[in-house]
Amino acid sequence: MKSPFPGMDPYLERHWGDVHQRLITYICDQIQTALPSDLRARMQERVYIESPDWRHEYYPNVRVIERPVGRASRGGTAVAEPATIAQVDEGVPPPAEPIVIRLETEPVTEGYIEIVDVKTGHRVVTSIEVLSPANKQAGESQRLFLQKRDDMKRAGVNIVEIDLLRGGDRVLMVSPERIPPSHRTDYQVGAWRASQPGSFWVYKAPLRERLPVIPIPLRPTDSDALLDIQAVVDQCYRNGGYDDIDYTGEPEPRLKKADAAWADTLLREQGRR
Repeated sequence: MKSPFPGMDPYLERHWGDVHQRLITYICDQIQTALPSDLRARMQERVYIESPDWRHEYYPNVRVIERPVGRASRGGTAVAEPATIAQVDEGVPPPAEPIVIRLETEPVTEGYIEIVDVKTGHRVVTSIEVLSPANKQAGESQRLFLQKRDDMKRAGVNIVEIDLLRGGDRVLMVSPERIPPSHRTDYQVGAWRASQPGSFWVYKAPLRERLPVIPIPLRPTDSDALLDIQAVVDQCYRNGGYDDIDYTGEPEPRLKKADAAWADTLLREQGRR
């Protein structure tokens, strides 16, 4: 079954971990068929540590600092000894017994695509990024993303950025204020060509329309390879079995009032509400 939306389905953002991996795979597959015989599209990964509460910084009102007593086991967990009668002032109840919940900090793997020239030692020609929520909020992932983009620019690598998320900061190579209102759409796609470093191409990707077909810049002597973003998103929806999405509720993030009314009419017309 196809998504009821003509372009990007906003309900897919709720499943972005799976959707992002599929987008990277399907974009790589589609691009490969359009490349010259000596270029290859390769999926790459970067790994970083992301805290569950990376968006926020918390400062305690009262800090308790542990002073080591005796030999501590390396990498072990400190255990607070219960207060004894001698440690508790007279008339003060004994400390409450807590349950301990461990907070894990897991490494996050984030995929992207590089087009490489196999005849020149796999020199990177073009980098294609599909943005994730972590790219769009302050944290290690965003820092690595921006650092990688700067490194690619300095190395003369073409850059394509595909942002299919409505939430978070706008992190395209140009600030939102420089983009004309006509192209400040719900989703954004941009490209930077190493052969024309003073320009940045921005493609419209509104919620209510089909996602665009965009040219992927390669070497100066090559014709652009075309990427049909809508076809890739449709493939994600179909292969991921997302016809089980419950459209009776609101997507995350919530749609703007006018868009919510439009979506409600659209979903009702298709019997999804």
